[in-house]
Amino acid sequence: MSDLPTRARVVIIGGGVSGCSVAYHLTKLGWKDVVLLERKQLTCGTTWHAAGLVGQLRGSKNMTRLAKYSADLYVKLEAETGIATGMRQVGSISVALTEERKHELYRQATVARAFDIDVREISPAEVKEMYPHLNIDGVVGAVHLPLDGQCDPANIAMALAKGARQRGAKIVEGVKVSDVLVKNGRVAGVSWKKDGERGEIATDIVVNCAGMWAREFGAKSGVTIPLHACEHFYLITEPIEGLGRLPVLRVPDECAYYKEDAGKMMLGAFEPKAKPWGMDGIPEDFCFDQLPEDFAHFEPILEMGVNRLPMLGTAGIHTFFCGPESFTPDDRYYLGEAPELSGYWVAAGYNSIGIVSSGGAGMALAQWINDGEPPFDLWEVDIRRVEPFQRNRRYLRERVSETLGLLYADHFPYRQMASARGVRRSPLHEHLKALGAVFGEVAGWERANWFAHEGQEREYRYSWNRQNWFENNREEHLAVRNGVGLFDMTSFGKIRVEGRDALSFLQRLCGNDLDVPAGRIVYTQMLNERGGIESDLTVTRLSETAFLLIVPGATLQRDLAWLRKHLRDEFAVVTNVSAAEAVLCLMGPNARKLIQKISPDDFSNEAHPFGTAKEIEIGMGLARAHRVTYVGELGWELYVPSEQAVHVFETITEAGAETGLKLCGLHALDSCRIEKAFRHFGHDITDEDHVLEAGLGFAVKLNKGDFTGRDAVLRKKDAGLSRRLVQFRLTDPEPLLFHNEAILRDGKIVGTITSGNYGHHLGGAVGLGYVPSEGESAADVLGSRYEIEIAGERFPAEASLKPMYDPKAERVRA
Repeated sequence: MSDLPTRARVVIIGGGVSGCSVAYHLTKLGWKDVVLLERKQLTCGTTWHAAGLVGQLRGSKNMTRLAKYSADLYVKLEAETGIATGMRQVGSISVALTEERKHELYRQATVARAFDIDVREISPAEVKEMYPHLNIDGVVGAVHLPLDGQCDPANIAMALAKGARQRGAKIVEGVKVSDVLVKNGRVAGVSWKKDGERGEIATDIVVNCAGMWAREFGAKSGVTIPLHACEHFYLITEPIEGLGRLPVLRVPDECAYYKEDAGKMMLGAFEPKAKPWGMDGIPEDFCFDQLPEDFAHFEPILEMGVNRLPMLGTAGIHTFFCGPESFTPDDRYYLGEAPELSGYWVAAGYNSIGIVSSGGAGMALAQWINDGEPPFDLWEVDIRRVEPFQRNRRYLRERVSETLGLLYADHFPYRQMASARGVRRSPLHEHLKALGAVFGEVAGWERANWFAHEGQEREYRYSWNRQNWFENNREEHLAVRNGVGLFDMTSFGKIRVEGRDALSFLQRLCGNDLDVPAGRIVYTQMLNERGGIESDLTVTRLSETAFLLIVPGATLQRDLAWLRKHLRDEFAVVTNVSAAEAVLCLMGPNARKLIQKISPDDFSNEAHPFGTAKEIEIGMGLARAHRVTYVGELGWELYVPSEQAVHVFETITEAGAETGLKLCGLHALDSCRIEKAFRHFGHDITDEDHVLEAGLGFAVKLNKGDFTGRDAVLRKKDAGLSRRLVQFRLTDPEPLLFHNEAILRDGKIVGTITSGNYGHHLGGAVGLGYVPSEGESAADVLGSRYEIEIAGERFPAEASLKPMYDPKAERVRA
């Protein structure tokens, strides 16, 4: 008989490096009844054949933080557990073969420096000195991280497992979890099979760490985990005489990485067009399996490799390996509690960076499970970003053929996915397309990002400098500032909350006061207990018992999950009504003049003041006109029944021909909002950013009664702000800001730009970012000298705590 327990505090499913890390970190937090079940043997899925690269250079602050944590942990793991992990801090070199790649690497180095990671930009000659075997023809620059390393992936997992066992975890191989048991809408246990025996373990928490099986296993419980396996290739040479210890080498412009190990050389690849695998599911008996060789697929990489590292031309091939790795639609892994099922947690989909990610991810998830909230902002890997349609297998198969290669592609700003497009479209899509729209994609939505002129190429030409649509954006931006522009914002998330207790429910969740007359629009945040921002939204009171919440399309599933999770025994219903209405935003000083041509209603300040919503007649249809703005101008968001959207659009554009109406894209929306210092969720404001430090105290009403986060707001008011969100404008009109550029205060790095764009009205790049301000007044903060570091070069910047554009908001109330 099996000695499996009948009850556990948590059951972790999957014994790869991810599951072992979660078990290790939960036991470090003092958890005792931790059970990990592995269907075959530990590491037998994809962990065992990983390359074992531990690189700290990542695209954002918190992903860098997690990678650095992994590197630091793996260095100490052998001493703690006695298992040789093969962890050697040999350092790493990433080389650039183009000026664009060099710029990207130098930008990443800035992020690393901002997080106290040892990094240095080096010349081609210095690269040759550190890596004498390398052909440096075409190399224009590089970065060196001396504390990066390499390890034995299987032994890292085994060491984590041993560390968990030493603190009381039970890790059992050869046990297949057949189902997750559910009771009253939450996890109640798991059922398992082992050698013909069956049983159940009661538990409130399950963690799906099933790797490439995670999607299929999650689907059994109605949980969406969109990932798909791809074939990943590498070769290992025979021993090469005199090779010696070398840093890990990455040549992303040739899709390749090189690792010296025990006198042999490994060459691996992330090719632009990958081969999906496992379309019919992963075989039941898969265990330490390899996939059939496809040398023809790998040959172009090898040819470049022989040129770059000539020793490969004479070295024999010891192993040519092909094995599966799981990839996600956006190249980011999944962490967190699934919105569909309470108590069902996920750590999966590591996109071939599972070794460097799992140490930090396991720590973060364990802390999240333990505390009920993440230790810091994890939105970019949060499972709640997933849209239900993304579990579609054809979609995944097409998308992951692209995302594997994106690991080593240029990570240009505004880069759009090329595969699996067109899934979600506005009713106006074909009309906008015919008028020159160039589309981007967010949460599956096709959105007009900019409009091409007649005869202009309708594609992005990516660069870290001004891209081919920069002038188009300028024209759209200035049309909104000086005339009138029209945006299609149908992708907004629209949530109806209604019922007898809808008001009291929303009053408990939101910081602002929603007890307003019907027709009022309230800008607010939903806060967590720390005063951090979980959601940034407007709430329109439709009637005594009905409210409409407008949220970004990218956060809809997160916001729905937050609302449903916090609904107690209140009589209220939360409904996603996003598809019911299209949204047309008419913005600019001439917006009133235009809308009065096509509607008999009164749009004066007296009849329709800022912050109100009214039903209007428009053309031959009806709409609800919300007088709010995200661009900082007079305007209305028009909510139109989807079936009337085309008619209303045609009515507006026909009338607009006489008033200089310009169709505008999302890039213009963003460049206008950054001038007005409007915050962007996920960048400027997150669940770790306190609402007062984000400068949004005006949207918090402490006198309305209790609400989530109120105590944290009061504590912060008493203690004072430890940092402030500041708006910056570069005085040099040439450089561009995107995000993650370093902020220097009096010569010292103090933070990073959270979001940036070009301020076409203000005449320079504009960004937002937090500046430490413990014990300082606003005057103290503004009295310093500021610079922004972009790819190693520093540029002077003006700083402001008020919006640089229309600081008194006179234009929106015009």
